[in-house]
Amino acid sequence: MTVLLNDKTPVIVQGITGRIGSFHAKEMVEYGTNVVGGVTPGKGGTTHEGVPIFNSVAEAVKATGAEASCIFVPPPYAADSVMEAASAGIKFCVNIVDGIPAQDMMRVKRYLSRYPVERRMRMCGPNCAGVISPGKAMMGIMPGHIYKEGRIGVIGRSGTLGYEAAAQMSELGIGISTSVGIGGDPINGSSFKDILELFEADDETDAVLMIGEIGGPQEAEAAEFVSKKMSKPVAAYIAGLTAPKGRTMGHAGAIVTTAGESAEEKVAMLKDAGVTVAPNPGVMGTTVAAMIGA
Repeated sequence: MTVLLNDKTPVIVQGITGRIGSFHAKEMVEYGTNVVGGVTPGKGGTTHEGVPIFNSVAEAVKATGAEASCIFVPPPYAADSVMEAASAGIKFCVNIVDGIPAQDMMRVKRYLSRYPVERRMRMCGPNCAGVISPGKAMMGIMPGHIYKEGRIGVIGRSGTLGYEAAAQMSELGIGISTSVGIGGDPINGSSFKDILELFEADDETDAVLMIGEIGGPQEAEAAEFVSKKMSKPVAAYIAGLTAPKGRTMGHAGAIVTTAGESAEEKVAMLKDAGVTVAPNPGVMGTTVAAMIGA
């Protein structure tokens, strides 16, 4: 089993004719992703970079059997694009868009929760790098060439730190089964816990690296899940050890507002749960190597 994405997954790109969507859709195709269509209202019936364009997600799903969507639309329209994908039957959505208002994401979360669990679309993001199963397919903006195929799952709020971890592990000969960007916004579609559950059940993943940061309760929830449910070893790095309280650091969700949200508190929780914690970002790869005995 491959978590979330493989080379046969039929993918559409919402916002494919825009400058950013066009650039990354082309890279996705070149990597091997099965991009079967794009969506830009008003341009249905045309093609872009050899990909057929549809006016709506529903049209694209009906014509191509698409199961996944990658979103590159302007922030004011991103929430509607996510809900359009869900209503059309898309099973998995990667929402790359940065700058979506938190109130819009609250509306999206409420909308998705109306669907029965078995029909509910899974979303990663917003404000994320995307998802890549090295050697198979990618949906997002990551540099695919730095990812080595292997058996370590990666989950991160930071795209840049995810790239750094992939490069460090690759230099050590350690490969990745799937790398999942959950995004740096305070309200997102999938949490660390959600993806840990998938990796725990994945027979192509032997261990997991989490890359977290200050702000929000997700790392604490992940620590509880690891202590009670994970049989596979987990390593982690938490960014923000020197961040002053009350100041947003980079991501919109990276702000400490209550107990349990500082880097120090998250590191302590993870260590108590049996997670191997890297002390700084320069040793994420060697921390994983030591954990798995590589």
